[in-house]
Amino acid sequence: MRKLKSYFFISLDGVVEAPDRWHFPYFDDEMGAAVGAAFATADAMLMGRVLYQEWAAYWPAHADQPFGDVMNGMKKYVVSRSLRVADWNNTELLNGDAAAQLTEIKRRPGQDIVMSGSATTVRWLLRQGFLDELNLLVHPLVVGGGMARLFPPDESQLPLELSRSQTFKSGVLNLCYTRATSG
Repeated sequence: MRKLKSYFFISLDGVVEAPDRWHFPYFDDEMGAAVGAAFATADAMLMGRVLYQEWAAYWPAHADQPFGDVMNGMKKYVVSRSLRVADWNNTELLNGDAAAQLTEIKRRPGQDIVMSGSATTVRWLLRQGFLDELNLLVHPLVVGGGMARLFPPDESQLPLELSRSQTFKSGVLNLCYTRATSG
């Protein structure tokens, strides 16, 4: 069965929103290699509507950028209740019974399915047991209030286990979590 793996740039205070405003000073060769390795094991992406709309507006016109050919060529699945048309190539909308559709997609032959962004979708995937890995690139800074966090204060407990960790020279932690098998 294929694995579904999420990847987030995240601050020490849990902010995942708008990493373009705070992430880039930490992006170096080590982080680039980690991001590249994640995509090297995948042949599909999963995303929510907002990220899909942002990336569908950007990547087709920027195929010459690093990762441009990967982003445009990879199969894309979009979880959305409101999106009715997906005009970015290789995109399939999951706007019916997303749980049943994801179960079927994970059973298809293929490589990993990666996702980035959409904290709401990741929380749902974790609760439903669909997410195999939660990968966090934890940046050594506090972004502050007013921005979305991966897990809001009212989120109920969800036990996770650390399965891999690495510290980059920049101070960024590359952490991989799976659902806890006990607790």
